[in-house]
Amino acid sequence: MLCLVYVLNFLDRQLLSILAKPIQDSLGVTDGQLGLIGGLYFALFYCLISIPVGWLADRTNRVRVLAFACALWSAATVACGMAASYPQLVAARMAVGVGEAGGVPPSYAIISDYFPPGRRGTALGLFNLGPPIGQALGVAFGASIAAAFSWRLAFISLGAVGVFTALAVLLFVREPRRGGLDRVQAPADPRVDGFWPTVRMFFSHPALALAAAGGGVTQIVTYGAGNFTTLLLIREKGMTLQDIALWYALVVAVGMGGGIFVSGRAIDYFTRRSKAAYAWLPALTLTLAVPFFIAFVWAPTWPLALALLLGPTFLNYFYLSSAVALVQEEVAPRQRVLSGALLLLVMNLTGMGIGPTLVGAVSDWLRPTHPEHSLQVAFYGLLPFYALAIGLFLWLARVLRREQAGAAA
Repeated sequence: MLCLVYVLNFLDRQLLSILAKPIQDSLGVTDGQLGLIGGLYFALFYCLISIPVGWLADRTNRVRVLAFACALWSAATVACGMAASYPQLVAARMAVGVGEAGGVPPSYAIISDYFPPGRRGTALGLFNLGPPIGQALGVAFGASIAAAFSWRLAFISLGAVGVFTALAVLLFVREPRRGGLDRVQAPADPRVDGFWPTVRMFFSHPALALAAAGGGVTQIVTYGAGNFTTLLLIREKGMTLQDIALWYALVVAVGMGGGIFVSGRAIDYFTRRSKAAYAWLPALTLTLAVPFFIAFVWAPTWPLALALLLGPTFLNYFYLSSAVALVQEEVAPRQRVLSGALLLLVMNLTGMGIGPTLVGAVSDWLRPTHPEHSLQVAFYGLLPFYALAIGLFLWLARVLRREQAGAAA
């Protein structure tokens, strides 16, 4: 059920990038404006609201917070389909960001109280199938509805589904006991579990801070490329919306979905032997993704581009289950929602705030000199962030090895 909510969370979030071309044709927005509305503007609301929502959910019923959030972002998605101008679309997207801020952190904590340590990586990996399923369904249904009817109907119909799903959450999801499956039970202590103590703990803990930083830099690549991949495939590789609805949807479902599922199982397997696997596994997969990413951006035809895109869509997302599982394992039960929100704050404010905004701005800047391939060149500008993310995860691996050695001594 929580995975379904996450599917809708990501589906509604990605509709803007999936339907970028018809939205540009209808409202006359530029690549830079698309980058801002899908990047910095959305990230500011999404990330900053997630902190008070996380604090509230740690102290109230997490299922009710999640259901209300789902209803809010779904209603705001419907409003996106009714926007008659760019400012109206911006306002509706900000409301989507406010609602989605209450989606993922409560779900992380609920799942961590349903599954014991040693099984959380797999459980969170299954939950994190939400983004690939959501993006694949968004591509398939969003592009199909837009091609057959209009981009507005795609927003309205898919947003309406989320309102009914919010009611289903209240009916079918039971609030679990906080920390009931943890090995060590600790009494609640406001000096430790309070808002500011949790914030200080998170950012002063080297492993948590590095996991958030590594995830954030990785998301500059994933959000920067992801928000413009559909537009690149249509405008510079020659695909149609009908092609996108079938072939790109399959790539996302198989590549991203397979990568996130495998990552959860791999994390549970390798971290039994070494805690450093939370870090070296994302470093390894990001390193392997780089040549596929370069080849995808270079590919002169869309069939070749999609075949090469399978590589980065599979390998880019190992960091997600790894970072989430590490944070949920490291913090106390009453700190889990807020800690998850802090993780998302750093990752999304960095990745979502910088990635799409940067790619869109660079594409607009290059448009006069590279009118046919401005997006392609802008995509190459994401390569340094791959290198930085790999370096941060290698640093995290070193910290985790040192922590494990200290605990053993």
